[in-house]
Amino acid sequence: MVTIKGKKDISKIAKGDAIKVDGKAYEVDACEVLIDHGENKEMAIEVFDKKTDKDYQLRYFDNNVEGTLEFYELKDIMYDRIEIKKIEF
Repeated sequence: MVTIKGKKDISKIAKGDAIKVDGKAYEVDACEVLIDHGENKEMAIEVFDKKTDKDYQLRYFDNNVEGTLEFYELKDIMYDRIEIKKIEF
């Protein structure tokens, strides 16, 4: 399970915000609904590393953020999951 340390609700994160994942800084590029399941939504926060220009995604279900939060790195055309321990925003 990922430790989440946020100064605001994750749903309030917006383009241009800063996020730290395991101590590394990223910038938010977009926030979007991946799939609307009716009772809940699968969400994605698109982030990038300014130094390397690599793209990443934070994915979660809006009804269980703590239990579903996952981090992915874009490699070629596919996202690969990366194990993380802590996120700060």
